[in-house]
Amino acid sequence: MLLIEIPVAFLLGLTSVIRGWGRADEQTAAVPMDWVPILWLGGFTLGVLVIAVIFLYSAHPFAGAGQLLVAAIALLFTIAAWHDQYERAHPPPPPTRSGMQPSNHMADR
Repeated sequence: MLLIEIPVAFLLGLTSVIRGWGRADEQTAAVPMDWVPILWLGGFTLGVLVIAVIFLYSAHPFAGAGQLLVAAIALLFTIAAWHDQYERAHPPPPPTRSGMQPSNHMADR
């Protein structure tokens, strides 16, 4: 089971990089969130957690602990992918020029 995780993680990383190349020329306009990398990484994390529970249940504490460490790292990558997609879908507003804002001269009096 452990040998299956390595090529799956490699293919997951490779497809994420390839998907990111197509977005290199996007403009700064708000686009909807791309949930595909988040769901793929979340599924991988869940699979690693299931394998960790199987190892821990079958009295292999070191292998289970190693899997839990891999699951924690995969969870960090999942959170980072979510944050990246959220920032891409919700860009900061353009800065306003303070000198160009209309002022209410009547309120100043």
